[in-house]
Amino acid sequence: MTTLKLVDVTMRDGNQSLWGATGLNTAHMLQAAALTEACGFRAIDFTSSSHMAVAVRYFRNNPWERLRRMAAAMPTTPLQFITTGLRFIAWQQADPEFMRLVYRALQVNGVRRFVLLDPMHEVPAVVEAARLVKEEGDAEVMCALTFTLSEFHTDQFYADFARAVGQSPDVDLFYIKDPSGLLSLDRVRTLVPAVKAAIGNRPLEIHAHTTIGQGMLSSLEAAKLGISAIHVGIGAAGDGSSLPEANRMLANLDEAGHTVDIDRAALAKLTSYWNRTALAENLPFGQPQNFDASFLRHQIAGGVMTTTARQLAELGLSDRLPAVIAETEQVRAELGYPIMVTPFPQMVMSQALFNVIGERRYAQVSDQVIRYCLGKFGKPTSPIDRDVLAAIMDRPRARELENEPTFPALGDLRRQFGHAMPDEEFLLRAVMPPEQVDAMLAAGPSRATYTPEAAPVIALLRQLAAKPTARDLVIERGSFRLALHAGASL
Repeated sequence: MTTLKLVDVTMRDGNQSLWGATGLNTAHMLQAAALTEACGFRAIDFTSSSHMAVAVRYFRNNPWERLRRMAAAMPTTPLQFITTGLRFIAWQQADPEFMRLVYRALQVNGVRRFVLLDPMHEVPAVVEAARLVKEEGDAEVMCALTFTLSEFHTDQFYADFARAVGQSPDVDLFYIKDPSGLLSLDRVRTLVPAVKAAIGNRPLEIHAHTTIGQGMLSSLEAAKLGISAIHVGIGAAGDGSSLPEANRMLANLDEAGHTVDIDRAALAKLTSYWNRTALAENLPFGQPQNFDASFLRHQIAGGVMTTTARQLAELGLSDRLPAVIAETEQVRAELGYPIMVTPFPQMVMSQALFNVIGERRYAQVSDQVIRYCLGKFGKPTSPIDRDVLAAIMDRPRARELENEPTFPALGDLRRQFGHAMPDEEFLLRAVMPPEQVDAMLAAGPSRATYTPEAAPVIALLRQLAAKPTARDLVIERGSFRLALHAGASL
């Protein structure tokens, strides 16, 4: 058996799947950097353009600073960036020269591995993106085979796509990405050999979520069939709608007789850190999941399910979640079975939500769904239901979006923002609200340290500082005593 590697997804996909992408800030990540580096992972699933936008919007963290500092702290472990098509934060497909600048800036700031994921599996789009990445640096390029269940997405479909993409010298390796955890043992046994035969000696990795309890078993089966690396979440960031938990995966690989290249002592320390951080920040631990056959129909990814459940709770409509899930299955079929990977699960489930809580189905339709129906995200794998298409397109907003401006050319954006603006700031301002970028810059550098055990005390002190009536404070716990008095100097 070959030596297997592990890819750590905690900071990006684990964070997104279990904590709505808002659980971790730059300080949390920097504190984990040395421990993560010591483990010897094949790579770190670290960020995406939407993840970068979250850093700006929710934490006022500079995502470029985050990349630079993490790359400096982890010189031997590649930081991975995942992208869906030629897009950066904004929904629109960008000018290729704009994306060239994006790929250059990402590599300059520390990205050493790119995942290229085209939800429609359009070969030219992946090949062009791979070419741009390679022309702007020497990062590794991995092509995603995004798994779903439909009559169209057969083993032959994925093998043909991989073979076609593999004609490009700019694609280094492939991975089977199962965002909804749909990949069964039987399907692994046919899919992995079919793909491996199509890609020759290029490595193949597996990224299988555990949303319905299959990810661990499918990953272990893939290991028997020659997979080079398995994607895992660490401690609290594993299991549930995330990826298989690393320590359990490692134990199972040991039982199967595999050799895994990982520093186990460092992994134990890293696990402890993420568990303590989750407890301190009140982040839920991923839990092993029972098999749920309904997911084979609606195919909702964990992060989208979590977000929708939160939205319904905020509206006082938590009891409507089962109806929204059922409606999601029907909406996906009517829209031509898009693969449930960003941005499509957000579109499909939001439409299902509108259909359930609205006066009638498709009375309210998001701009994203209209753009999808207009073909602005590519050609659907199967035709959209004719009656649904007519209902969506027969509205003034559809005609407005059909004629909306395309993404501006790089030269036009440079003239708008000024040629002297640094590339990193320019790229954010080109696609994000100016007030959010202003707030991020005003916040200055992110903290470099984080102590989980101190987090509750710091949170309490911040709350008390916001109350002018709180003049004196004494905290006692065991032998620990902290006394703060108004007007006292530290």
